[in-house]
Amino acid sequence: MASLINFRKICKSAKWKNIVDLRRTYPHADLVTVESGRTVIVLNVAGNKYRLLIAAYFNRQIIFTLKFLTHAEYSKSHWKNEL
Repeated sequence: MASLINFRKICKSAKWKNIVDLRRTYPHADLVTVESGRTVIVLNVAGNKYRLLIAAYFNRQIIFTLKFLTHAEYSKSHWKNEL
């Protein structure tokens, strides 16, 4: 999917140090605490059609893609129990 390819390109050149920096690129990035107690970042992609869930380790400049969901899948919130 083009949205994921574009996200990868942006991540490779980004120098985000924290969520504030990331929000300069993705203004609607949300921090969400999941069932495990961990915090994930939710990004709106492809014109708000999809949700990309990531784990970001800003101190190491590492981003992990956790899930790529449609808006409808995201709204059901089942993913919160899986992460």
